[in-house]
Amino acid sequence: MAGFNVRSVLVTGANRGIGLELVKQFLEKSNPPEWVFATCRDPEGERAQQLKNLASRHPNLAIVALEATDPASIKAAATRVEEHLKSSGLNLLINNAGIMRLSTLESETPEDMSLVYATNVTGPLLVSQAFLPLLKKAAQGSPQPGLSCSKAAIVNMSSECGSIANLIALELVQVVSYRCSKASLNMLTKCQSLGYEGDGILSIAVHPGWVQTDMGSTGSHQAPLTVDVSVQGILNVLPTLSKKDNGAFVNWEGKVLPW
Repeated sequence: MAGFNVRSVLVTGANRGIGLELVKQFLEKSNPPEWVFATCRDPEGERAQQLKNLASRHPNLAIVALEATDPASIKAAATRVEEHLKSSGLNLLINNAGIMRLSTLESETPEDMSLVYATNVTGPLLVSQAFLPLLKKAAQGSPQPGLSCSKAAIVNMSSECGSIANLIALELVQVVSYRCSKASLNMLTKCQSLGYEGDGILSIAVHPGWVQTDMGSTGSHQAPLTVDVSVQGILNVLPTLSKKDNGAFVNWEGKVLPW
């Protein structure tokens, strides 16, 4: 990660789990970004306390309100980030916000299917649309050739649960709406990679592993991966990505996963 020089990064769903750890590790780098934007639904609420503690020690951390299912909230967040960046663009957008509902084929409901899809698929689409002008500005202002996460990139936090070819752990947890949403997010990533490559923007889907977070804990099954190890792996992989990886689906160790 030592060679990963990114001027600005935005992480959605940053008040807990993987999102919070991403913010922590970016701030702890020997060469931290000039701006780290951490978004969550309610920056003033109790669930954002750890972010507020970090912000008191790191002036380059800005906590921004963003509800991934609310277009007005997303637009307001983009405006606020643009004000912070002034004439600069946004180098790295990490669409991390996501939800999961425990369900089976028999118990799945229209309400949960709609809510999970709205958060896990439509949310990243709308957030990417809103921040696209800032990503384009970063790419245009960068002297770097090709595509990279230091130049301009969209990282969609996906899951191997969305892999159709490698249908993992179905016997442990079905989570039908979650699996369907992550398969859709992978398709969105592929579409973004084709649509934005000409603008100098890299798009990638990342599986963080089965991580010990609130969302990763399902009943009696204990996730094997700690959040700090997962995020450390992700931050080691991101600087290695280039044009050849555009539109790929990789895990936290950099292994390419099947669709």
